[in-house]
Amino acid sequence: NGKSSPTTRRPRTNDGWWALVFIGPLALGIAVFYIWPIIQTAGFSFTSFGVFGDATFAGMENFVRLFSEPEFYLSLGNTLLYTGIVLLGVPIAVMLASLLNLPGLRFASLYRVLFFLPYVAMPTAIAFVWRIIFNGDFGLLNYALGFFGIEGPYWISTPGFAIVAVAIVGLWSSLGFSMIVLAAGLKAIPPTLYEAAALDGASRWRQFRAITVPLLTPSIFFVTIITVIAGFQLFDLLYAILGTTATNASLPRSMSLVYYFYQAGFVNNEKGYAAAVAMIIFVVIGIVTFLQFRLQRRWVHSD
Repeated sequence: NGKSSPTTRRPRTNDGWWALVFIGPLALGIAVFYIWPIIQTAGFSFTSFGVFGDATFAGMENFVRLFSEPEFYLSLGNTLLYTGIVLLGVPIAVMLASLLNLPGLRFASLYRVLFFLPYVAMPTAIAFVWRIIFNGDFGLLNYALGFFGIEGPYWISTPGFAIVAVAIVGLWSSLGFSMIVLAAGLKAIPPTLYEAAALDGASRWRQFRAITVPLLTPSIFFVTIITVIAGFQLFDLLYAILGTTATNASLPRSMSLVYYFYQAGFVNNEKGYAAAVAMIIFVVIGIVTFLQFRLQRRWVHSD
């Protein structure tokens, strides 16, 4: 018929190479700085290191010892207690973020900055201030309790109170990050929902319970995940406030899982045993995070 048939365009074969160019550096960094250290630590957990750094295969010896040590269960309990107290900051952050999101509130941006400052401050600087507040002799907290006739304890040097004191600081310093994330979630809620609820006669409290909290659950879930993971990684704040076992007698009964790992690996020089502790921390965080993702289907609002 004299007409040439249209030719099919051949797919470009170099698109996959461009994807590797962009993804490759990130994947390489993750493999070198995350995946390989995990594999290496898993291998070290089955070994025993001598005085001169020579490693010998020890099988399950480190794990058997770990699960028979009372200090491990004590540090696990302290970590769970710290994480539970810090999680109380999530509903507090929801309330504060909602208050700062009220229309017509003056200096709302300034308040957000003031709440966020503790999150970006150095842990050593935070610890120095709170050590003064928690001081048993002239601390501000015990001074305030004295007005109510309560004799405050030596907070950071008394077993039982020390981990609670650190958790209070952790809760206070994490509020800013939680509020920023929740404030972004509040901006995504359509104002028309509040207007319709107000026309129906719903109070602000009713609007908060029926609109704000359900539609904010994805942000609440994200903040909860981050808070739990950070809680199980507690070390720098604990070390900065309580110090070492040589300077604080309450520390052996107040250490977290990561501090227990530090004590075994860098103080007692038991690298194989410390690697086993690190793997248990890794597994515990993975299990807790998995359970959170499974349970989120029951309470997180989805569009």
